[in-house]
Amino acid sequence: MAEQAADRRVPTVIADDVHIVYRVNGAKTGKGSATAALSRIVKRSGDRGVRKVHAVRGVSFVAHRGEAIGLIGSNGSGKSTLLRAIAGLLPPESGRVYTDGQPSLLGVNAALMNDLTGERNVILGGLAMGMSREQIKERYQEIVDFSGINEKGDFITLPMRTYSSGMQARLRFSIAAAKDHDVLMIDEALATGDAKFRLRSEARIRELRKEAGTVFLVSHSNKSIRDTCDRVLWLERGELRMDGPTDEVLKEYEKFSGK
Repeated sequence: MAEQAADRRVPTVIADDVHIVYRVNGAKTGKGSATAALSRIVKRSGDRGVRKVHAVRGVSFVAHRGEAIGLIGSNGSGKSTLLRAIAGLLPPESGRVYTDGQPSLLGVNAALMNDLTGERNVILGGLAMGMSREQIKERYQEIVDFSGINEKGDFITLPMRTYSSGMQARLRFSIAAAKDHDVLMIDEALATGDAKFRLRSEARIRELRKEAGTVFLVSHSNKSIRDTCDRVLWLERGELRMDGPTDEVLKEYEKFSGK
């Protein structure tokens, strides 16, 4: 029976020894700069004034349909960079990323524009994710209600530049969550908004998993990871330090970080 269950697990993302290197133009910074923390992973390249940042180092894993996977690690550990590589926005220096279906990175696929109203951005974001105009029309009110941005006024008819960062993040999540995804990647979206919105967001992520999608969640909230994910990837300095069940990985991470 265990072998039959394993056979039914359908891979959606395969990362095979992925290395990602940024090339940064500019003179070398001093010891007191903000980049000093990256000094161990920054190397001078052969070109004058160009530095290399080895942001992801040999990461390998396989994700399956129905999984919700948390990405944790210290600031600068490569979590967001890895998501961008899965989404096809950053080519690996070496190694490969294979995806089954279309990966959607929250905040990128929903390409919202500050000078357009929230209403127009719902349409634009839906089209950017591959929804038809008819699908957007059918789900429009659901998207607005889920975001909660109209609870204190008719904000959906105002330009996005009048929204707070939290309102913008809630609308982006609401647009992305209106579509069933093969692979949905969420970078800190649950860190914004009130507790009520976070509960709605976490419930929607669980629904997406049941609908045979795969969800990746980057969050600094261990509670959100525990409430949402059944598996965790822990990155440190670009390397995959641990991959396993949520409670096991978070227990080790909390010992490491002192949280």
